Amino acid sequence: MAINRSDVEKIAHLARLNITEASIAPTTDRLSNVLAMVDQLQAVDTTGIEPLAHPLDTVQRLRADVVTEINQRELLLQNAPATQDGLFLVPKVIE
Repeated sequence: MAINRSDVEKIAHLARLNITEASIAPTTDRLSNVLAMVDQLQAVDTTGIEPLAHPLDTVQRLRADVVTEINQRELLLQNAPATQDGLFLVPKVIE
């Protein structure tokens, strides 16, 4: 799929990009190359190939989900100017 100058100008306007006259031609060429590559990828026959979540067959090592800190709620609430039922009270900002 080829892209022309008017397409680039329209895309730039919609994206609120300021593209100079000198950069319209190179941008048009770059976008045309990207779209040509997408067309080339679309042409590949992928029948019978399962999609991959990741190109490498790796397993993510996760740490054990265990509590590593003690509950410090009462200690932290001591510093608050106002609390109620174990929660911080803050000024109302939306009316």
